[in-house]
Amino acid sequence: MVVDDVAIVRRLVIDALSVDPEIQVVGMAANGLEALAKIPSLSPDLVILDYEMPEMDGLETLRELKKAYPKIRVVLFSTYTRHGAKVTLDALWLGADDYATKVTASDLVAATRCVQIELIPKIKALCPPDEEREMRAGAAAMAAAAPAGAAAMAREGAGRAPRRGASPARTEIVAIGASTGGPRALAAILERLPRDFAAPIVIVQHMPPLFTKSLAERLDGCSELRCSEGEDGAVLGPGTVWIAPGNWHMKVSRVGNTASLRLSGEPPESSCRPAADPLFRSVADAYGPAALGVVLTGMGQDGLKGSERIRERGGAVIAQDEATSVVWGMPGAVTRAGLADRVLPAREIAAEIARRVAAGRRRTPVA
Repeated sequence: MVVDDVAIVRRLVIDALSVDPEIQVVGMAANGLEALAKIPSLSPDLVILDYEMPEMDGLETLRELKKAYPKIRVVLFSTYTRHGAKVTLDALWLGADDYATKVTASDLVAATRCVQIELIPKIKALCPPDEEREMRAGAAAMAAAAPAGAAAMAREGAGRAPRRGASPARTEIVAIGASTGGPRALAAILERLPRDFAAPIVIVQHMPPLFTKSLAERLDGCSELRCSEGEDGAVLGPGTVWIAPGNWHMKVSRVGNTASLRLSGEPPESSCRPAADPLFRSVADAYGPAALGVVLTGMGQDGLKGSERIRERGGAVIAQDEATSVVWGMPGAVTRAGLADRVLPAREIAAEIARRVAAGRRRTPVA
């Protein structure tokens, strides 16, 4: 269902989506009140929701929609501006599952293509076909049945398993990768970590410029820790949280006991910049067995190769479970590969992180 007060935008979105036979637009509405009135008869799986509308704006509509129909997926269709970034974060906090940015195009063909690139992959990820859902549910059940055993066998097969009786390395840095649904998962984790948390946290959340700064500000307000957008050369310290800035890869460099951030304009990985893989690789190389990777909800497989590097260097990996993931793409790939030491709901990940930072013996970092 397409909800937008501008008729030409509604028509553009409907025409752009109609090229895909797996997507059916069941209706449209010009404002939130009209949308809420039509939902019972149209029964949409997903709503594409504009923000600026008369009578009832996007955030008010979202609040009422999620209250009455919590299972309906919502993608906010917002502008690529500082104001749009704030609105988008507000919407994600209220329960929107994802967002797409309205961009200015030179002609109708270009505008249509932009809408298709922005919306179609998100719609399919949020509303997969029934047979795909069943297949993924079966795979998730198998992974949940014996995740520790699978991970241990994978380590032993690669010669990476710690010796029996050896104490695990104390986690000295936490690297987190997230995409669709990530902001709420990040908030659920960071708000549960104590003020005296003894390790730095570095995060890649797939978002464009402006949006990552707004995310850092939002997380700073809901956490006891200091959350900032990453800056080249920033020194990492205990209890600091750094969000990779949009359109820049973020890596960690370590000399002796001093670790700092390095921003890079290198090509995208997994079609993303920032991407979790380069961050994870740098953390693995700098901290070895003292590195902990956390892969949260998101489309695609970003974080998979980086998790392999973390495990190769003796570190550990946590993956978010499917039940609490908006999209179980990234954590699902890590889990199915046998790389996850633990597969946990978002709200339980903070306790596991805190336990690993507090426990174990300190190990010398990899040179």
